[in-house]
Amino acid sequence: MSGIIDRIGYASCYAYSPAGTDRVSERSRALCTALKSGDEQCIRRCAARVRQQSIDLERFAGYFDRGGILVPVPGSIQRAGARWIAERIAHALIEEGLGDATWPVLRRVSAVRKSATAIGGTRSSVRVHYGSLAVTGSGCRPRRVLLVDDVVTRGRTLLAAAARIHEAFPGTEVRAFALVRTIGLMSRLSRVMEPCTGEIGWWRGDARRRP
Repeated sequence: MSGIIDRIGYASCYAYSPAGTDRVSERSRALCTALKSGDEQCIRRCAARVRQQSIDLERFAGYFDRGGILVPVPGSIQRAGARWIAERIAHALIEEGLGDATWPVLRRVSAVRKSATAIGGTRSSVRVHYGSLAVTGSGCRPRRVLLVDDVVTRGRTLLAAAARIHEAFPGTEVRAFALVRTIGLMSRLSRVMEPCTGEIGWWRGDARRRP
């Protein structure tokens, strides 16, 4: 991984519990299902909530500033001519005034195992994600970019994507935004909408997200 990067700042707006037994956890799973299915109304509604948190309530400072370029992170399989979920989210955020343009410069050059269908140690590593991604274009050299994804768990995909951007565009500031973050090993959630900022970095040879 020649483009290795130690850590990146990240933000998210919603919390998701894959194993929670309460009604809030059930709602969080319904949200993820709607997002993964490409429900446009859900994506637009969530983007409007992000705008409210970012602009009206002044959260996510430094993530959706003027001049921001949003780089959607490709799904596990690149489908020719299809707009993947992160790209739809990025466009919805732009429509809400959260950034100047989308820049789909990242591509999957090989498929990886979906995190949703992988268990335990079978999930793709940062190195595997890095090897499956490529930067396919160099028309501009932005000062900063914001990676956009639908769901973040440990942060392996985002860390690998950041490494690719850093490798192709040294000096470009890279941050990440995932609409939803996974909250593992919890039987209950207090709320689905739970904005936060933190970081994703290396820990014992793997990605680690805080919080």
